[in-house]
Amino acid sequence: MSLRLWKKIQTLSWQIELMAVNLHAPSSLNPVKGVRLASLEANIRYQGRDDLTLIELAEGSEAAGVFTQNVFCAAPVTVCREHLAKTEGVRYLIINAGNANAGTGEEGLTSARMICAEVADQGMAALDSVLPFSTGVIGEQLPYWKIVERVPELIEGLSENHWMKAAAAIMTTDTVLKGVSQSIQIKGKTVNITGIAKGAGMIEPNMATLLAFIATDAEIGRHDLQQILDDAVADSFNSITVDGDTSTNDSLVLMATGQSGVALDDDREQIIAAIHEVCQQLAQAIIRDAEGATKFVTIKVEAAPDREYAREIAYTVARSPLVKTALFASDPNWGRILAAIGRAPVKDLNIDKLALWLGDTQLIEAGQPLESYTEEQGQAEMDKDEITISIRLDNGDASATIWTSDLSHEYVRINAEYRS
Repeated sequence: MSLRLWKKIQTLSWQIELMAVNLHAPSSLNPVKGVRLASLEANIRYQGRDDLTLIELAEGSEAAGVFTQNVFCAAPVTVCREHLAKTEGVRYLIINAGNANAGTGEEGLTSARMICAEVADQGMAALDSVLPFSTGVIGEQLPYWKIVERVPELIEGLSENHWMKAAAAIMTTDTVLKGVSQSIQIKGKTVNITGIAKGAGMIEPNMATLLAFIATDAEIGRHDLQQILDDAVADSFNSITVDGDTSTNDSLVLMATGQSGVALDDDREQIIAAIHEVCQQLAQAIIRDAEGATKFVTIKVEAAPDREYAREIAYTVARSPLVKTALFASDPNWGRILAAIGRAPVKDLNIDKLALWLGDTQLIEAGQPLESYTEEQGQAEMDKDEITISIRLDNGDASATIWTSDLSHEYVRINAEYRS
């Protein structure tokens, strides 16, 4: 082990305050017409902080969702899917932090349904118009009564200006609250898109624990809303990885209230682009705040036969523990990157055409190390806190981009101590 790496590990071992990689909480988030929020402290697991949130949507709003593909999904995910399949319109979302209500069997399902029933009763809404969400420790029964008894207070506290409070209340191991707003002008009217997310570990695609809630006051029908969300997720939340673990609770909901007076067809391209931008910024924020992360890493694969081919290679590099620990050490050991590329589950990879870069520094051309490359050049790139690994295959015109983090000593500590 090099002296430089040893010193870095020693420093991080005693580091008390975790820092996200070039990520800062927003100073404010734009209200969205037709959306009100409230958060409060229910002491579900955490003390001295808000951990329970209610989101109310105006009547006539539409909602679309994507959820974890983990078969062992949490009770609230099951209930959300059931309600979205039946409802004529979503009115409320109820979200708790500190307990995942996953691995809790029939009792967990009953708890989720009792919470929805109380929200529906207090909010004078249909039962299937309420969607529940949970995040936190798996395998512990949710103290549903702590939530049920606070529902009237949540409804009383609803305000369109509580996006920042909600973003903080859904956090678990996050060190920075994550929120993004976009405002666009269409036909003299303002359309707002605001989103919040939580997630720092247990992050892998297939809806990679990750929760995200995005709302717009544009008018968008349910079919279009689901298609827009599916497309946006492909290039954002399904293009990130921290540790390769797909959570039991991953959920993302896109809501459209129609309260701005602007319809999707008034400027479809601009509205969709703004929603995509919010999704991508939130997804990247999760990687910047990954548990113990010291690096924000972009992996680009270009000139591939097709997009999935490129994604397989990018993800193999992104998931590699050896690559991720080299990134943490700021070690320009590019052999680890080549080894990861070589074991990617793709066919007909021609290494004689492959080119590789760290940032602006080229390492490989036509499968061979560049004679002009120096260790000092590679070290300069790896010393940065934002690193781009670019791979060119010269075997087509498709490309893919994946975002990941390094794997640090601090990641191990956080997850070793998570339940303590």
